[in-house]
Amino acid sequence: MTPKQFSKRVLRWFEQYGRKDLPWQKQRTPYRVWVSEIMLQQTQVATVIPYYQRFMRRFPRLRDLAAAPQDEVLALWSGLGYYARARNLHAAAQQVQIQYGARFPRTLEQVMALPGIGRSTAGAILSLSCNQHHPILDGNVKRVLCRFYAVAGWPGNGAVQQVLWQHAERLTPQQGVADYNQAMMDLGATVCTRSRPRCDDCPLQAGCVAVQQHRQSDYPQKKSASKKPLKQVLMPMILNRQNQVLLFKRPPSGIWGGLLSFPELTPGDDIGHWCREHLQLTVLRQQEWPVRRHSFSHYHLDMLPTVVWVSGQMSTVMDSKQWVWYNSTGKPANAGIAAPVQRLLQELQELQELGVSKPLRVRDELGQC
Repeated sequence: MTPKQFSKRVLRWFEQYGRKDLPWQKQRTPYRVWVSEIMLQQTQVATVIPYYQRFMRRFPRLRDLAAAPQDEVLALWSGLGYYARARNLHAAAQQVQIQYGARFPRTLEQVMALPGIGRSTAGAILSLSCNQHHPILDGNVKRVLCRFYAVAGWPGNGAVQQVLWQHAERLTPQQGVADYNQAMMDLGATVCTRSRPRCDDCPLQAGCVAVQQHRQSDYPQKKSASKKPLKQVLMPMILNRQNQVLLFKRPPSGIWGGLLSFPELTPGDDIGHWCREHLQLTVLRQQEWPVRRHSFSHYHLDMLPTVVWVSGQMSTVMDSKQWVWYNSTGKPANAGIAAPVQRLLQELQELQELGVSKPLRVRDELGQC
């Protein structure tokens, strides 16, 4: 199958079956496409749509995003995961505001120089919004090309990526590049899927080496398996008299950077001693919850949540920008909260509503907070 035949079949399939009504496909400005491409990294379309719509309602223009505080950006991103994407998006908007007067750059090199944007994302933004001729190589496109050419090796490997880029460059047509790139992403997402690919519905079936060899499940080849390390952290969920939960703002970089979370202690630490030493609080009662596991790309995290009811005044804490009393039963704080933390807060709220947990009664018996 020649490159011309390849692209022609892909475009013909897209005309009939491609996705054309997604929110970011309306008013295809570089800004709108950029936000969608960042959100879609490692996240499915169905999950992204409501986040994208809320995000664009709040930040309809790049200058709106650049002017917003990071906490508000992270709050709208809460639950979408991979929060470095949100931090980079915000930083890039501010960079575009300063360097280009809030006008999104129009060259591949300029776009790739922005935080959080690599070659494929930059190519997708400029091809989809400006119809510039750039190949793309996101996860869906990699899967299609790996199967079509039976490319050996893990696609994340540098040498394998180089081979895939060569295929992508050769196949991308000069005309209709926006539709072609969208079609390749759609084809990988809806037909050439990770498991149970629908090869009978694929326009490229006749030339696909993996199909001819009956080896679709062998491509793309996986990264050599390595056991993820396990980390454990003790998470006290500290409640005051008003049933507010004490949260702290994590450092701007790293896991859950800039988000609100529970304090983190080493398993086995004395929570009562820590509260007295660091917060000037007295622990009245503790209740351990079952371990919750959250898996990141490079390690597993076992969270050991413990509900802690306290008494005492915390004026020093209240004055700090790193700490906040969060009302889990009221209006959510205007700040981002990591999804596992949000789930624990929701469980705590449900228990309080059911009357299973009655911290006020315990405090009334032991003294006023």
